[in-house]
Amino acid sequence: MIDTYRHKGLRKQLIEIVKNKGITDERILNVMMNVPRHFFMAKGFEERAYQDNAFPIAADQTISQPFTVAFQTHLLNISIDDKVLEIGTGSGYQAAVLMELGVKLFTIERQRELFNTSTMLLKKLGYNPFTYYGDGYKGLPTYAPFDKILITAGAPSIPEELLKQLKTGGILVAPIGPRNTQEMIRITKIDDTKYKHESFGKFVFVPMLKGTD
Repeated sequence: MIDTYRHKGLRKQLIEIVKNKGITDERILNVMMNVPRHFFMAKGFEERAYQDNAFPIAADQTISQPFTVAFQTHLLNISIDDKVLEIGTGSGYQAAVLMELGVKLFTIERQRELFNTSTMLLKKLGYNPFTYYGDGYKGLPTYAPFDKILITAGAPSIPEELLKQLKTGGILVAPIGPRNTQEMIRITKIDDTKYKHESFGKFVFVPMLKGTD
């Protein structure tokens, strides 16, 4: 895998696009500049890797639009050494961005093909998150509580099991709604019975499915 000057130039242009759309957190912009997005896409799609668009990957899934990755990451309000649970590893791109921010990452993928390829790719690139093949709706109760939880697929409602695994003061970010469109939601856990809900506009994600393939 090669990251050429051309790739870096295209990536710099992409970061400017993301910045102009309202992402001003320099930490996020810098780490996205450090992560070669074309490594997470099929060979031959380098040009498309640096467009601000989602793109199909294996198992009928997508690699999220770069702005969406930046936006969800921004909503999480990441601190170094945060213990983060990601639901939906997918290509591994979002996981790499989170790892670059210095978190302790646990990530679950329900598609066996994606789990295998993303786990190998992340390790090859020097990232070492805790990767799990399983049902994202169940989370990872053994390793809870988490400081932050990120759902990278559209859920019809907020999974109660994941709220239980969020620490007090923790943040969960997820696109919630029907298949055709979701609302980006941020939930801050006040205590075991109280939550602060915030909404941040419409997005479209692949559906979050139960079980494993």
